[in-house]
Amino acid sequence: MKEGRFFKTVIGGREVTVETGKYGEQANGHCIVKCGDTVVMTNVCMSDAPRPGMDFFPLSVDFEEKLYAIGKIPGSFKRREGRASDKAILTSRLIDRPIRPLFPKGMFNDVTVVCTALSVEPDVPPEVWGMVGSSIALSISDIPFGGPTGAVVVGYVDGEYVINPDSKQREKSLMHVYVAGTADAIMMVEAGANEVSEEVMLGGIMFAHEEIKKIVAFINDIVREIGKPKIQMDFYHVPADIDAEVRKFADKLLDKALETHDRTERQNNQDEVEKQTLEHFAEIFPDKEREIKDALYYMTKEKVRAKILDKGERPDGRGLEDIREIWCEVGILPRVHGSAVFTRGQSQAMSTCTLGTIGDAQKLENLDEEDVRKRYMHQYNMPGYSTGEAKPMRGPGRREIGHGALAERALEPVIPSEEEFPYAIRTVSEIVSSNGSTSQASVCGSCMALMDAGVPIKAPVAGIAMGLIKDPEHNRVAVLSDIQGLEDFLGDMDFKVAGTSKGITAIQMDIKIKGIDKQILTTALEQARRGRLFILGKMLEVIPGPRAELSKWAPKITVLKIDPDKIGKVIGKGGETINKIVDDTGVKIDIEEDGSVYIAYTDSAMGEKAKSIILSIVEDVVVGKEYEGPVVKILLSNPDRAGGFRGRGRNDKKGKPEKEEKKEEPQELGAFVNIAPGKDGMIHISKLSDKRVAKVTDVINVGDVVRVEVIKVDEKGRIDLRLKEIISKASV
Repeated sequence: MKEGRFFKTVIGGREVTVETGKYGEQANGHCIVKCGDTVVMTNVCMSDAPRPGMDFFPLSVDFEEKLYAIGKIPGSFKRREGRASDKAILTSRLIDRPIRPLFPKGMFNDVTVVCTALSVEPDVPPEVWGMVGSSIALSISDIPFGGPTGAVVVGYVDGEYVINPDSKQREKSLMHVYVAGTADAIMMVEAGANEVSEEVMLGGIMFAHEEIKKIVAFINDIVREIGKPKIQMDFYHVPADIDAEVRKFADKLLDKALETHDRTERQNNQDEVEKQTLEHFAEIFPDKEREIKDALYYMTKEKVRAKILDKGERPDGRGLEDIREIWCEVGILPRVHGSAVFTRGQSQAMSTCTLGTIGDAQKLENLDEEDVRKRYMHQYNMPGYSTGEAKPMRGPGRREIGHGALAERALEPVIPSEEEFPYAIRTVSEIVSSNGSTSQASVCGSCMALMDAGVPIKAPVAGIAMGLIKDPEHNRVAVLSDIQGLEDFLGDMDFKVAGTSKGITAIQMDIKIKGIDKQILTTALEQARRGRLFILGKMLEVIPGPRAELSKWAPKITVLKIDPDKIGKVIGKGGETINKIVDDTGVKIDIEEDGSVYIAYTDSAMGEKAKSIILSIVEDVVVGKEYEGPVVKILLSNPDRAGGFRGRGRNDKKGKPEKEEKKEEPQELGAFVNIAPGKDGMIHISKLSDKRVAKVTDVINVGDVVRVEVIKVDEKGRIDLRLKEIISKASV
């Protein structure tokens, strides 16, 4: 048996073991990371040659959720894992974002990173170990990689920072922040928080970075011991002669093209410069169109960045902290429960809010110990027309899922509890125009849609995207507020911050360079706070707070609490009872295991009727109390048991048939009355009147509605009644 190599360290107070060399020997890099009972395997591979025609690095990262990791069989028809869950996709993004900037520029070989959760302990979520494992596997492989990176989760519990909090700590924590970085700098931040201050958030990030430094040192020790030499490769670059000639020809043309602040005019000017340049060099550098275009791109990037750093002037003429023009409106869609449009520059989000019953909550099958029910859902859609592209409609990609999750995380802390507001809530943002910061436009638009729907959110939330231009050679830095598409494309950072006037609720930070330091983080957070407050002011001018009443098209919900032992009575055999209530009233009913009953209705009278029926079902029958209900059955004696009719007769000893006994008519003994759904009582014939009654049907018949009094309930729950009054006779 092949023996593996083991390496151990302590991260966040827990022992972590890394095993490599025993499995996955054909991958470029392989490792298994174990913490507690959580085990994550990572394998990395690289293609032998660059992919033809590529102009970007083809890195593919997949986090594989296997339900065997928690002892579950998948619930699908095929009983196997299918399409990646949203959580798996979000985890893949967490792994991808800090490592992508650390591969060499001009590298176009395919690289795949596959992290598989093999075993999962609830107190030790696998996501962060996928991040650590990917860094280890890449670092010890022969794939060119500028790491290693480390990663942790930081929480804030009872005023103290906690690394990789367990399940109990996560419940109490005011924030949940993924931080990844190198020994020198922060590479990625992904945070959800309950209105924490900028100081607390910054402190948490820097606290995490101290632990990351230890992880990086641990990985470097592994690399020194077993790391493979990196493959020597020729990376793509623009040839020096082409670059020099293109710069000489296009320098002034490009300066003039970039003078305008209008995006469309600027793009048209750039397209014209590109056309002229390609025509000029068509014969000088034949078959070098890609190289010429790339030289123009690098020139454009340098000129835009230099103007920002030298003059503090952005492509659209704004200063560093200026925010684009904002306009908003609400209530634009008449039948929708809540709707809003948030516009910032050329970025525009149309958001809607839909309210449903708790039964409409999303049920998730993932690697948590128990299936999760998500009551608040936010979804983000960005169709091709938002950027003027003729693209077919497809399902949501990783970007859409990531942006939707970010907005959901930003708004979730202000969503009222189920006890305060017993609804499932879905917000959807349709990006109808895009020019940067659309994820944060969706935060703003969805917040306004929630308020328009009358959802009593705890505080309004706004979001802003920050950018960065860094010139390390001359130690110059510019932090940009409310970045547009070109600044995102040519800049060094995309730092999204959402929150209330009180504090931060969500952060997502991606770095394109080899990290940023505390000074840049401090500046960006404070600048984002000022911008967020400005945007909040614009939103509140349009809708100052949640509407006092729900939309007339939204369902109204009444919540009851019943004894869980009586849920079966409300449901009835095969759902008979609850289905009849729904059919008779038109309401929607959801029942939870704890006895919570949610009645959703649009007709108040029908809602009250359904409530009354359910209460009558679960109510204990009280001796002496009067009830009304229909007669459902007449109780008859059994003549066979009385010695009466015995069938067709029989033969005597002489073969002659005996005389058939006289048939005895069954006797009416009483009647059954339905006093509540699924609950019948019996009136004995002697309890129909103070006088003697010969036949039950002389007094009451099936279909009559009567008032009765309970006179006895025995130990088996059988109910004896006395007739008090006939309310109505059945129509014949």
